[in-house]
This record gives sequence, C-alpha cells and structure tokens, in this order.
Amino acid sequence: MSEQTPIHWDLPDPFTLEILVVEADTDELGHANNVVYVRWLEDISWAHVNELGMNWALHEATGKAMAITRTEIDYLASANAGDRLLMGTWLTGFDGRFRSARQFQLVRLDNGKTLMRAVSTHACVDLKTQRPSRAPKEFADILKAATVAGGKGLEPT
Repeated sequence: MSEQTPIHWDLPDPFTLEILVVEADTDELGHANNVVYVRWLEDISWAHVNELGMNWALHEATGKAMAITRTEIDYLASANAGDRLLMGTWLTGFDGRFRSARQFQLVRLDNGKTLMRAVSTHACVDLKTQRPSRAPKEFADILKAATVAGGKGLEPT
C-alpha cells in the first residue's frame, strides 16, 4: 500500500477490510449496486466484532445480539468492476445499556478517493424473542473499550 495515494481517514486507526469489486457486484449502470454496499457494511461489521472477541459463540452464550436499527449511507462516487477498495469502520457510540453506533468510510485504493460514508445504529436484542434487551456485561465491556471519540454517535433519545 506504500505505492498508493495516502488515505485520509475520517477518524484514526480504523478496522479495515480490502474489497475487490467484481462484475457480479455491478448493476445495469455499470457500477457497484447499492445492495452490495450494504453487504460490505455487514461483512466488515462482523469481521470487526469478531476481531474484538464479540463472536457468534459469545452471542449464543449470552443469548443476545446487536441488531441494526438504522443505516444511513452517503454515496459520493461510484465503484466499478476491478476497483480495489478499502473499507474502514469504527465503533463510535455506546449508551452503556442497549444502543451502539458504527461509522464507515470506503476508499478507492489507487487514488485515495472516498466513495462512501455510512453510519449505522444497533440495539441489543434477545435472540429468542427478538425484543430489545439490555446488553450483557460481555458486550458492554467490548463496546466501551472499542468506542472511539469524535465520530458520529448515537442520537439522543
């Protein structure tokens, strides 16, 4: 990556995931389809929480999960087949009880251009009932430790 344009991340030290845009990701307009961006958000979110130790085994053991309640995406420029991208993400908010927030930035590697920014919010739910539930201590400890300051966080309730 040293030969490429430097990346100007919105926040420091993102968790990153490299993405190669393939033909199957594109639509009739010839660029990556919006549904694919949502899949990439999901892919990096799971990779990040797994890296933090909040893996599916912990979800099953606690009987809880963080479910997406809102996703806001700003598409700034298109990605095309063959593009090499780098998605960065940060946990940017946790209310200590139920809700968390995550911020994303997608960059084209060859020129450092930001193609997309997104924010998602999540609520802890009980796996059996799918109803809101207080985050278990294990989740709270991980989320608190990983939350970065300065990002787009939770809206006041």
